[in-house]
Amino acid sequence: MLQRFRLLADENIHPEVVAFLRDAALDVVTVTDDKALKSASDEAILQRAFEESRVVLTHDADFGTIAVAGFRPVVGIVFLRPGHIDPKGTIETLRFILADDLELHPPFVLVAVRQAENVRVRVRRLD
Repeated sequence: MLQRFRLLADENIHPEVVAFLRDAALDVVTVTDDKALKSASDEAILQRAFEESRVVLTHDADFGTIAVAGFRPVVGIVFLRPGHIDPKGTIETLRFILADDLELHPPFVLVAVRQAENVRVRVRRLD
């Protein structure tokens, strides 16, 4: 269940999406909230998220690559596809994820792919 995790939203997550998550009572901070993270590398963002026990929320596939291939410690990564679209589509994808009673056990990567009205979710454990 995603609701039990604290989130760190990457800079590519639209402010409307962040507002939706906060309205749903999720603990969300954004990369843009923290001046030190504003121009930080993906590795630095992953490290901060791990240090703060947060799941990274992103449209950027690089986070999963860094975590898996680079053996970086993570609590989790939620990768939303397609990225950089109208925030309403991203919000609908998140509604689907939040309504689903997914068993999420750190460390994990959750990939949610939206095609029209359908959302396909895959979860991969990283341990």
